Amino acid sequence: MTESSTPDLRMSSAPPPPPAPASAPASAPAAAAASAPASAPANGAPTGAEMARATEVLRIISASYSAKMVGQDRLRTSLLVSLIAGGHILLESVPGLAKTTAASTLADTVKAQFKRIQCTPDLLPSDITGNQIYDAATGSFRTVLGPVHANFVLLDEINRSSAKTQSAMLEAMQEHQTTIGGEIHHLPKPFLVIATQNPIEQEGTYELPEAQMDRFLLKEIVEYPSPAEELEVLSRIDSGVLDPDRHVASAVSLDDVHLLQDVASRIYVDPAIRNYIVSIAYVTRNPAPYIGEERARFIKYGASPRASIAFLQASRALALLKGRSHVLPEDIRELRHLVLRHRVLLTFEADAEGIRSEEIIDQIFASVPTP
Repeated sequence: MTESSTPDLRMSSAPPPPPAPASAPASAPAAAAASAPASAPANGAPTGAEMARATEVLRIISASYSAKMVGQDRLRTSLLVSLIAGGHILLESVPGLAKTTAASTLADTVKAQFKRIQCTPDLLPSDITGNQIYDAATGSFRTVLGPVHANFVLLDEINRSSAKTQSAMLEAMQEHQTTIGGEIHHLPKPFLVIATQNPIEQEGTYELPEAQMDRFLLKEIVEYPSPAEELEVLSRIDSGVLDPDRHVASAVSLDDVHLLQDVASRIYVDPAIRNYIVSIAYVTRNPAPYIGEERARFIKYGASPRASIAFLQASRALALLKGRSHVLPEDIRELRHLVLRHRVLLTFEADAEGIRSEEIIDQIFASVPTP
């Protein structure tokens, strides 16, 4: 295949592209040839022993999580995918659906540092990252690190903090470091930010800017429990399992988490899957030829390249959770709402007509042939 800066999706050597209109867009995305060599990780595919150990660690974490949490299996999966992929997660739901409990339970399961930050309008950036304090005894300044310097950081009701305070998290989330008084302080590894927000109480809140939303690997919508699960919650309250002072015993170490992240980074992703990911991202930015003008008008902005990166990283983590050493197209489809609901931004018109981003995302996926 000859090299070109913008080869057409319809090239015969490429995996099946999105259905092309009569006149294909001039800027169609590059599609790797089907015969292109697979980009295997430098350290090689995970061994059978590594996969077995990773599976056992995940079983222990899941068992410890379920010992306190009732149901919320989808939330558990999303949290674990974020942890394994080395990303961050935004949780959204009405109050009382155990978002904070889920975050603290996962942190308790891993023997690691956990910090909770309650976001309020008067919260300052230095309250998160840290500050320099004058020490009269020594006549010098000393640095006091803020609560963001932990393995697990829960930002509760992140949209209640001001835009200036929210921006203090950008460097930490993207670069895994903070800068205090001109001095760089690296964050511990692993580093996972779990942010929560309440969609129904908007008074006194600050909407997260698109740049910060894009930093979250996934966005999960936490649903109400079933009647049976709610009855179990009441039972566990009576038994003391959900007592705030009662914590789950640490089940795995940071070394175990590092193992999971290392194994996941070597999960095989076929070139056809990579083309599938890139094609999906392209259609979110150029939707009209694929989902029609009527639906395309509801999309204000498509997904950035971070969406493609998120699909790549999260699909590897999900494959590992399912005990596989390779990614399937089904993994990409399963992650579609988690990865895209906060990246495919809809217009005010869509909001007025009650169009949800998940509906548009499903139509985009329906327009892209599965490899």
